[in-house]
Amino acid sequence: MSTHGPAEAAAPEVPGPAHRDDGPDARRLRIVLITVCIALMAVIASVSGLNVAQPDLAVEFGASQGTVLWIINVYTLTLAALLLPLGALGDRLGRKPTLIAGLAVFGIASALAGLAPSVEVILAARLLSGVGAAMIMPITLAVITSTFPEEQRGRAIGVWTGVAGGGGILGMFLSAALVDVANWRYLFVLPVALVLVALVMSLRAVPDSRETPVHPFDTIGALTSVVAAAGLIFALQEGPERGWSDPATLTGLVAGLLGAVAFVARELRLRDAALLDLRLFRERGLAGGSLTLLMLFGVQAGIFVVLFPFLQAVLGWSGLRSTLALMPMAVAMMAASGLAPRLTPRIGARVTMATGVLLAGAGLALMAGIVSVDGGYLSVLPGMLAMGIGMGLAMTPSTEAITGSLPRERQGVASALNDVTREFGTALGVALLGPLLSAGYRSSIDGRLDGVPRGTADAAREGVANAVGAAEGAGPGARALLDAARESFVEGWQQAMWAGVAVMGVLFVHVLARGPKSPAPAPAGDPAADRTADPEVLSAR
Repeated sequence: MSTHGPAEAAAPEVPGPAHRDDGPDARRLRIVLITVCIALMAVIASVSGLNVAQPDLAVEFGASQGTVLWIINVYTLTLAALLLPLGALGDRLGRKPTLIAGLAVFGIASALAGLAPSVEVILAARLLSGVGAAMIMPITLAVITSTFPEEQRGRAIGVWTGVAGGGGILGMFLSAALVDVANWRYLFVLPVALVLVALVMSLRAVPDSRETPVHPFDTIGALTSVVAAAGLIFALQEGPERGWSDPATLTGLVAGLLGAVAFVARELRLRDAALLDLRLFRERGLAGGSLTLLMLFGVQAGIFVVLFPFLQAVLGWSGLRSTLALMPMAVAMMAASGLAPRLTPRIGARVTMATGVLLAGAGLALMAGIVSVDGGYLSVLPGMLAMGIGMGLAMTPSTEAITGSLPRERQGVASALNDVTREFGTALGVALLGPLLSAGYRSSIDGRLDGVPRGTADAAREGVANAVGAAEGAGPGARALLDAARESFVEGWQQAMWAGVAVMGVLFVHVLARGPKSPAPAPAGDPAADRTADPEVLSAR
């Protein structure tokens, strides 16, 4: 409950799900934006940070590769499964208290993970971190969409999408640096520090807004959404590792599909009381924005699956240097995310999105066409830059199209849907483009292993990193084996990249045909152009 002075207490309240104000000052809005971006960065960095410490985790806990992957993936799985229900609860309980509670849970869990004495403790801590992250992530965007005036909202969303898109790469770089100079446990210092800063700033500056509930909370819809998201993402994560016919993979897939069917049936029946009104997907904005983010993040995740082995196994770079090599793409993405809100009013959301998709596809084509072992990093850099610019241009209007399709009082749900789409896209990209790379590599290297001893050849077929390891004991044939593995990897790379180009081509046609239309600008003085949050929370506490 907020406390007010006598003058504030006498002020009349404006009816509706949230109060209105004539507009917060620009400085306060900047502080709000910085705060939610710091909170978002803590969540995004933790998604990718532990990937650079897999060998260290295995040695520290005597854990198998499967267990190490669970330490990493349980966070993402929990985050994706809980985004939608916790985003909806944030709309009802208040976005500021939900954000503060999420930061507290996430910070405690991250500290616990850094101090974990056993596998069981770190698994539990990572699961709890996922719960906190699912409270934070949708609220950060919902705070922006419910606080910023219409004419400033696009730029704020552009900053948010830049952090969401490029923050993972920055998190990986900082994590790799910490692992190289210190210890894997220091990886959790970064999210804890970010959480503490975001917590202090949130208490002072973040506005509170909430929905006035008209219908009971859709508990059954929330539960079925959790089953659907958890089952499908589990299957996508485990399928490439265990095999698609493995009982665990099939169980997750069946559970996810049944949960999805039950969720859709429930939401269509409830209509106005639904957790997510699925009829809104008939609108161009929601459907087009969701599909664009799904495909863009799928392709981005697939690129990372390809780039890291290329930089480390083919070029022989360290983890830190390989992560640093991705920074130009992250910088380009973040810069283009800031440019997109300036382009959209001039050329329209659909043209901005289509231009971004076209550039992303061109970047993939460049990476497929000119990559070579001899060309090294410079043969992939132009494609990375084009991909980064394209993603940045397309992400911001796509995110704005999603959040603009749902009413102001449901912005937690809109933000959660945006985040779920990103998580599903990432899981799909890894599950689909990763096997394409592996299949292309194996097909290519089979014809290059004549005369290689059977054991060494079998190891080389497993992947380029295995071939590099096997070459150390291959004697005079080591150089030939290395050359064969690296050339085969490039051919597998090209196969995966051309598949990505095809996906971007389909998406480009879809955006041109069914992309969101830009709304007409609101007349001067129209209250709809300045929908802001409760004035009480825009003053420092």
